[in-house]
Amino acid sequence: MSKVSIVVPFYNCPYIDKALESLINQTYKNIEIIVVDDGSTLYSERIEPFLDKILFIEKENGGTASALNTGIKHATGDYICWLSSDDIFSPEKTEIQLHSMKRVNAPFSYTSYYCIDDNGEIITPIIGINPPTRLEFIKAMIRGNIINGCSVMIQREVFEQIGFFDEALLYTHDYDLWLRIMQNFKFHFVPQPLLQYRIHTQMGSKRFAGSIKKENRLVINRHHAKMKKLLIAELKKQ
Repeated sequence: MSKVSIVVPFYNCPYIDKALESLINQTYKNIEIIVVDDGSTLYSERIEPFLDKILFIEKENGGTASALNTGIKHATGDYICWLSSDDIFSPEKTEIQLHSMKRVNAPFSYTSYYCIDDNGEIITPIIGINPPTRLEFIKAMIRGNIINGCSVMIQREVFEQIGFFDEALLYTHDYDLWLRIMQNFKFHFVPQPLLQYRIHTQMGSKRFAGSIKKENRLVINRHHAKMKKLLIAELKKQ
């Protein structure tokens, strides 16, 4: 029975207890929950009721990529995923996603999701982009990130081959990792909405929109040559 490690980076987030409740209530039970406190000064008391069910790691503040890398390096699972401390996994996420990956022997998968508000109410239809071919997927990823990072599940071996998140990237470390992974591995899409992505005023994607846009361009430029080569190779298969 495969083990799944779920890393939760935590920094001053008031929704952390909701995130952890969603992990404790997963229908798939062979999981380990790793919470990485990235130098928080607020809301740590909301983790206390869960301490006997999680691995809790404290570190100096270093950003999300640093917290994720710390958690992944402590993980002992065969598969790894993560959850932002303001988001929620559907109860069946781990079970459905793992089964789907094993069925097609996929090393990497991502799912559809809903957006929720401050109160946990669903405020959008199902969101999920699944280009019909590998060629269209490459084209879409060259233009921008179509994958919600908290919907992802990855085999441990992928990190061993590709490496970890780039800690110099404050906002687009996930997009950078996807572009590195897809040069060696195929991605699998799970259509069920298995994540609830919270929209609120303090979320980073709202507060730092300008910086994120600039960093996105940096990542695209960094991988331009290799992605172009990947695109040409796929075109030749047509």
